[in-house]
Formats: sequence, C-alpha cells, structure tokens
Amino acid sequence: MQDFNLHAPRGANKQKRIVGRGQGSGRGTTAGKGNKGQQSRSGGKTYLGFEGGQMPLYRRLAHRGFSNFPFKTVYQVINVCDIERHFEDGATVDVASLKSAGLVKGRKPLVKILGDGTLTKRINCKILALSASAKEKIVNAGGTVNGVAESSESAPAETE
Repeated sequence: MQDFNLHAPRGANKQKRIVGRGQGSGRGTTAGKGNKGQQSRSGGKTYLGFEGGQMPLYRRLAHRGFSNFPFKTVYQVINVCDIERHFEDGATVDVASLKSAGLVKGRKPLVKILGDGTLTKRINCKILALSASAKEKIVNAGGTVNGVAESSESAPAETE
C-alpha cells in the first residue's frame, strides 16, 4: 500500500437510513415501528418506570421516615503506617501534603487518621479528625497534633 492512498475501511462510513418516505423507498408504511400501539404513534413515549398502566413499583413501595444518606459525611481514611511509609522525620502532615503524596483524592477531601500500625518519626499533624489511638501514637513518637505537643487528655490546672 502506498502512503498517499488512504481510505476508511469497508463498512466504516454508512449512509443514514431514511424511513417513512413512501412505499417506493422500501422503508415506508410502518417505517420499522410495527403495527399499531403506543410505540408506533408520534410522541408515543412513556416515562421511566412506566409499567403499562399498572401501579409502578416506586409508588407501590412505602416511603416513610427520614434518610440521612444524602447528607452523610464520608472521610478518607489514612492509617499511621501510611504516614510512616510516605513522610520523612519532622514533616508536616496536612491535606495538601497527603494529596501530593497520593494518599487522598478529590478537591476538598475530608481526612481522618486512624491508629493502625506503628509510628517512629516525629511529625507535625494538622488534620482535624484523628482517632484517640492515632493521636497517642503521634504524641508518643515526639510529634505534635494541630500545634500541641502534649496530649489533650490532661485536664487544665484550675485557678481559684
């Protein structure tokens, strides 16, 4: 084959089938719509869920109460072992650094750190949602959580 002899493969370019243009066209009369009935009429379409006049399923089933499903909060979970693997000693862990490390996806992800695994590196964690075990492991490794080095469980001193 020569370089200048280019053409589409056979059957790639098909002509549009024009129907309903009289008997002589070979595609007249019912124009591929069968005989009579709702689907053969012009504008004879039905809506989604139509069951031929029978009460549709979505109206037969009871819909009661409130569902929180559309409003639920979904967190992307990161474990302490993932932080150990992807971050250096003294690094700051926030949403931007987790995105750049490829651990979370999305424009504005909600991130929660869980305490699965061990942590030996000192990190500065700036994530709002942490489990108690993750917070304990970060503080025990010498890191800080949201700028605070000591654990928040210790009660503040009362002044009289």
